[in-house]
Amino acid sequence: MKYIRRLTDELIDKRIKAFNAINIVGPKGCGKTRTAKERSKTIIEFQDEEKRDAYLSTVESSPSLMLENEKPILFDEWQDAPKIFGAIRKYCDDNPSSIGEFFLTGSSSKKVVTPHTGTGRISQVAMYPMTLAETGESNCKISLKKLFEDDYDFNGTKSDLQLKDLIYIVCRGGWPKCLEISGEEAKLEIARDIYRQIYNVDISAVSNVNRNPELARAILWSYARNTATLAKQTTLLADVQANIDVSKNTFCDYINDLEKLFVLKDIDAWTPQIRSKTAIRGSKKHIFIDPSIAIAALGLEPKYFYNDLDLFGHVFENLVIRDLLAYGEAIGASVKHYRDDSGLEIDAIYQIADGKYALIEIKNSLARLGEAEKNLLKFKNLIVEHNSKVLLDKERPGVVYKEPSAMILICANADMAYTTENGIKVVPYGCLRD
Repeated sequence: MKYIRRLTDELIDKRIKAFNAINIVGPKGCGKTRTAKERSKTIIEFQDEEKRDAYLSTVESSPSLMLENEKPILFDEWQDAPKIFGAIRKYCDDNPSSIGEFFLTGSSSKKVVTPHTGTGRISQVAMYPMTLAETGESNCKISLKKLFEDDYDFNGTKSDLQLKDLIYIVCRGGWPKCLEISGEEAKLEIARDIYRQIYNVDISAVSNVNRNPELARAILWSYARNTATLAKQTTLLADVQANIDVSKNTFCDYINDLEKLFVLKDIDAWTPQIRSKTAIRGSKKHIFIDPSIAIAALGLEPKYFYNDLDLFGHVFENLVIRDLLAYGEAIGASVKHYRDDSGLEIDAIYQIADGKYALIEIKNSLARLGEAEKNLLKFKNLIVEHNSKVLLDKERPGVVYKEPSAMILICANADMAYTTENGIKVVPYGCLRD
């Protein structure tokens, strides 16, 4: 199959100008090894049964010999031979002017402790499942980066994706393996198998602790029910304890392991540190690295969502945030959320490296445009009012905060992009790219 260039490639292109080794991390099955292979002249796979013993013997006795192969060299499943990490780190020390000679990839379910971190020598790059732009399902006619520009003309751009298409996409997920097989039902099995592997195998392998698969399943189910929400940990724990006797400490251990596996991810709260009577909540928003895992945990198929668009709204938000995280990783942008005690909530705040930020509401229907517009304008007014007050004190003015550079509604069922009278940029999800 022809290689599809990934967002991670853009980040690697930048890093290999400064580092001699790149360690690509991310969830199992997201395409880490394939991307590294495209850049390597020598490929050493420690799980190749015909060569494994010879490789491991060499690494154990003289790991530096492995570095004498034609470069760039890929060491796949390097955790099986952790000494190779130290050998690469030393090589980088001894050859400070060399760049882009080594790539490391491995399973997220294998964590090893190395004597040295590799900081300053081995750069770590995160890869996410494929975005709609990468799978080719977005027409890529609207750039998220350019939406920060006032003169960017995107109005009138149309999307061919229907709500039914997005329901299937969110159930299938962004797994590269899906592009290699035919049949819609067969593609759904990829996420289901990844889910089964997580609770049966990976949860025990990641920390070398024998975990209870049923408890892992219960935790994944609880998180799936609360995906893209700010549910408190006590709520999630109570969910699990309703069926399984588990302590808080054990529950937290499982959550930590699922985060190490790049299965669960929490989105931090964003704050401009406004000094006001309105308290900003620091709760984290819970998402899956790919919403297809959440749907597999709930045991659902696409047709279920035809009669439950409320739940689809949550998994669709998870899908969009997944892509925002991938876009942000490529350009050094951050993705956070906002909620305060007044009830004001913004689904995502996308902040780029120069400090500019966009407010993003994510809705599965244009029928919720009014609600989204109200939230976006209320947030902007909060910033404007704060700045007006602090500037009144000419002698000791307070901190002035940037206003949002863009207010965006990413919508599942909008068939055309446009700007509302209040300046809200309505973007069909089927048009978006980085």
